[in-house]
Amino acid sequence: MKIKLLVAAAATVVASSAMAQSAFEGFYGQLGVGYENNSLSSRNLNVTARPGAPDSGTGGNVSAPNSSGGGFSGAIGLGYNISVAPSFLVGIGADYAPTSVTTSTQPSISCSDCTATNNYKVSNRYNIFIAPGYELDKNKLVYVKGGFSSESVKWQSQAGFSSATTISKNANGYVLGLGYKQLIDKNIYVFGEGNYYSYSSNSLSGTYGSQTVTQTQTPSAYQFLVGAGYKF
Repeated sequence: MKIKLLVAAAATVVASSAMAQSAFEGFYGQLGVGYENNSLSSRNLNVTARPGAPDSGTGGNVSAPNSSGGGFSGAIGLGYNISVAPSFLVGIGADYAPTSVTTSTQPSISCSDCTATNNYKVSNRYNIFIAPGYELDKNKLVYVKGGFSSESVKWQSQAGFSSATTISKNANGYVLGLGYKQLIDKNIYVFGEGNYYSYSSNSLSGTYGSQTVTQTQTPSAYQFLVGAGYKF
């Protein structure tokens, strides 16, 4: 009986050791660069005119065109992967995008004493996520990711010859992604990743001459990255 118990314990240790030998298990840090496109859809302008002003009768809700824009993107990430079964890992991670993207300039509202335009600058995005993965072989890993995402949306408006107005607000939502990593030596790997971001609607307000305009919009984005990382 004792011999059987010892054999069973040894087998368990060997199996656990084999599982723990995944080349992707452990802490990692990575840097990626690529392209992203940000869109602000379902835009609605709520116009409130000052009583007695020439435009006091022009208030109400106005639908506005979507505002979108693409450009260079980057992300710095840290995380940890742990083996949960042969060829399967689960990771937890966080990343931050130090880059920003400005959307197209759109007309906002016209009034007797102003012609207003605006655009949006999206920046300071960070994500906290889990990332289940599957090893195609000892050097190749495919994974999906999902989690919380937050970004800053800055409304940049200009009315006539007046000084520009900027108002910022954080938008919270989620990220979904799909990626691939390949080791090129014991610790260094390259990767490719695609992400989709969706955020809750938010409102920003500004004054154009005699009118106050509250803009409500729903941000979203997609992103493609390639890069390199180090597995500690």
